[in-house]
Amino acid sequence: MIRRAWITLVVAACSLAAFTLAGCNGKYSLSGNPPPTNATATGVWGGTDSVTGLSVSGVIDSNGNAVFIRADGVQFVGATQVSSGGALVAAVVVYTNFAGNPFGDGSTYGLGTLNGMVVTGTSLTLSLSFTTNGGTSGSGSWSLAFNTLTNSGSSLTAISANYTDTASGTVISIQADGVVTGQNATNSCVLNGTVTIINSSYDTYQVSLTYQNCTGSYAVLNGLTLTGLAVFNPNTSPKQLTITLAGASATSKYGLLLNLTGT
Repeated sequence: MIRRAWITLVVAACSLAAFTLAGCNGKYSLSGNPPPTNATATGVWGGTDSVTGLSVSGVIDSNGNAVFIRADGVQFVGATQVSSGGALVAAVVVYTNFAGNPFGDGSTYGLGTLNGMVVTGTSLTLSLSFTTNGGTSGSGSWSLAFNTLTNSGSSLTAISANYTDTASGTVISIQADGVVTGQNATNSCVLNGTVTIINSSYDTYQVSLTYQNCTGSYAVLNGLTLTGLAVFNPNTSPKQLTITLAGASATSKYGLLLNLTGT
């Protein structure tokens, strides 16, 4: 359910932005080619991995920080670099969903790279290669489209509400100043942290949450501060906010996905 909810948020309303030809002002070089432009991958994206056949969704903030989620709950997290011509590269840490299944070799994380091209506000085409910490290689080929949710902006006032995570039952409160508190009655986890605005022009938020008092399998998260990005859907009632989180202890790495519905 949690993976489907993320894909619904990022992909369902996905529509291509109007395509604008670079150089339409007539300032072409003598070779007939338009001058290079400063490409950007900032945005909310959604599409398909042709290698696995799974849906892929993601968000890249205005600083180039990126999180991609595959439909099996695997996260790919890293900082992107985009050349003026649109070539994109990124080194990524790969996390299985904490509440989901590990990779086939039993490992739960790995390291990889993304390479590809972006057409600003239109399309993102990426090739993925990674190796799990168990030594198994993986790959992907992603064709993603720009989601117009990107341009709905960000506001702490807009996301201020009480929420429930549809998968774990965690109850989370976000205040108008960005302070976050939460608790889960099942695993006793207590959450404290913040949501902050990165760039108010884009629908991306930075999130930091510290876990305490967890019991059972969640006890390994105690004392850890997990960070990530969030996307808010302003077109739904009740409110919907999707948060990706990742972090590491001395012995392992963890990725979590929270799909929050306003209460």
